Amino acid sequence: MHSRTRRYHHGDLRAALLARAEQTLRERGPADLSLRELARDLGVSHAAPSRHFKDKQALLDALAQTGFERLRDVLEASQDGLGESFAERFDAMVRAYVGFALENAALLELMYSLKHAPEASEGLLVATQRWSELLERLIEEGQRRGEVRKGSLERVGGPVFAVLHGYADLAATGHLPPEMAETGLDDVIAFVLRGCAPD
Repeated sequence: MHSRTRRYHHGDLRAALLARAEQTLRERGPADLSLRELARDLGVSHAAPSRHFKDKQALLDALAQTGFERLRDVLEASQDGLGESFAERFDAMVRAYVGFALENAALLELMYSLKHAPEASEGLLVATQRWSELLERLIEEGQRRGEVRKGSLERVGGPVFAVLHGYADLAATGHLPPEMAETGLDDVIAFVLRGCAPD
């Protein structure tokens, strides 16, 4: 009992709940997530999680928020040590995004299902915006350098994201045609770069 109290009072219960919830999400899906079961798994009282999450929806919201925060970290890291070329930076960002999707398929599905929900928290909305700003900034820099066609971010960035996320989702859910398994991502990147090229 002492160790349970110490763990809670050291302030890591929230992180432990999120980690265990993500594991459950990956193994069994969001329907099987239960604050009471998570508390039992972590060896704390069934009421302890309520100090951090008022209900299951709050837990899912926090999971989605941390997912977007981790995605941003992964995408930022993909740009380290690269030159200024839009093609090089875009290639690295796309590969990082798809890698994240493959490693976190269930989490990614949760992230996008909750970001448009009416009950989405302010923190989730901010985290969503912060990751998308990376792609927007990359496109804007490409436009300034004359490597990306002119146009609003909605007109240029919208199709880019649709193709990127569509491919990542298909790959993560195992719905890619077999013939795309080897060269699919290379072809998608080349396709988007042609679409982004100045007229």
